[in-house]
Amino acid sequence: MDRLSGQKGKIVAVCISEKKGTRKANVGKGRLLVDFGLENDAHGGPWHRQVSLLAMESIEKMRNMGLDVKPGDFAENITTEGIDLVSLPIGTRMKIGTEAVGEVTQIGKECHTRCAIYYQAGDCVMPKEGIFIKVLQGGPVAVGDVLEVI
Repeated sequence: MDRLSGQKGKIVAVCISEKKGTRKANVGKGRLLVDFGLENDAHGGPWHRQVSLLAMESIEKMRNMGLDVKPGDFAENITTEGIDLVSLPIGTRMKIGTEAVGEVTQIGKECHTRCAIYYQAGDCVMPKEGIFIKVLQGGPVAVGDVLEVI
């Protein structure tokens, strides 16, 4: 059995925004759509970075540096707790909530320019600690839902 399989965490925020490169608002719940991402989110579309995930542990790191930040401030769609996201290899599948399934497509990202988040928050953990998935199976997603590596 794969050592990562069965790892579980929980969702602490579900966030969307109308524009790319801005902080997202925690709306508490949403729907993941196949080949799109999170319904009503600016980052959705038929590409490899449909949904972004960031661990609450990463946000806490920024808070410990004195930044006043919360879930959604780094433009992540789903804020998680309890799973070491950056340790998940590309291709890892995870069950999100009761129905949805996503596959890790990218770990971190290169930021060519400093976006609004960097200037508002003073730093950004997304390039180093955020991950991206594509939606293989859609379904509802909400704060409190379980996230499980499968």
